[in-house]
Amino acid sequence: MRCLLITHLLHRTCDFTCVRHPAPLSSEMINYINKANTTWTAGHNFQNVDISYVRSLCGTMMKGRRLPEVRPGDSIKLPDSFDARQQWPNCPTIQQIRDQGSCGSCWAFGAVEAISDRICIQTEGHTSVEISAEDVLTCCEDCGMGCFGGYPAEAWNYWVNTGLVTGGLYGSKVGCRPYTIAPCEHHVNGTRPPCHSQETPRCVQQCIDGYELSYPKDKHFGRRSYSVSSDQQQIMTELYKYGPVEAAFTVYADFLQYKSGVYQHLTGEMLGGHAIKVLGWGTEGGTPYWLVANSWNTDWGDKGFFKIKRGSDECGIESEVVAGTPHN
Repeated sequence: MRCLLITHLLHRTCDFTCVRHPAPLSSEMINYINKANTTWTAGHNFQNVDISYVRSLCGTMMKGRRLPEVRPGDSIKLPDSFDARQQWPNCPTIQQIRDQGSCGSCWAFGAVEAISDRICIQTEGHTSVEISAEDVLTCCEDCGMGCFGGYPAEAWNYWVNTGLVTGGLYGSKVGCRPYTIAPCEHHVNGTRPPCHSQETPRCVQQCIDGYELSYPKDKHFGRRSYSVSSDQQQIMTELYKYGPVEAAFTVYADFLQYKSGVYQHLTGEMLGGHAIKVLGWGTEGGTPYWLVANSWNTDWGDKGFFKIKRGSDECGIESEVVAGTPHN
């Protein structure tokens, strides 16, 4: 009787702990997600890469030093849906999808993308620049470990205390310090080189040849950096008044296969922390969502963008939101 009881308990324990997840990046996982018929659909994004490589892209160190929290002022009536691309059409960076390449620099990209947008928004489109991910990735010593991980809040602090120069996409020759890590073929079979984890480039405090300004003259500074409350109304108000914000969340293996709809975690192991730019909100099929720009190029997800469930702190998306205001 005792043996039967132990056997029964072992089976019961396994029911709760021995859950088998489909293999990451597999057709089995895609089928599992789509058959579940939840709020989103899956498809092939990453091909011919190992899961360890994808894990290295999730370079955000979660739960770092928290910036002082600033509330965006009195509550206002907010629309049911909002898209910063439509609200500020004269700010082209809001629509841009960048590519972090073979480097865990998402923490830097989420920051400089939102900073670029906010500079344009504050100047009503008169100053439209691409702030350099290369500059903060390679030169901010307090931000973390470069391509091997960093803290979003420290990137915003660096903008305030040290300033950031301009710099566009790899090979663009736009701005003072364009990105030097090439896009690689981590999504579909194509013409880009294969993906291998990348060392952090060295800090070069000099603009590329032919750029009209010196490195110090090209600096853009923030006035202050701060955390935004995890309350969704506060995040929405911040977005509505001042523009896109940076947020960090936990990536699970199923997220890699996102194609459309409103993502919520369904299956798969935890891979790490990831930082992105939040630029809007809405509701789809009755499910509230945040509209988000990723930094894995336009052939990932929904042309580089994705939606994630809003209002329930899905994967921690509302817990670590940071922002800042530019100098006039």
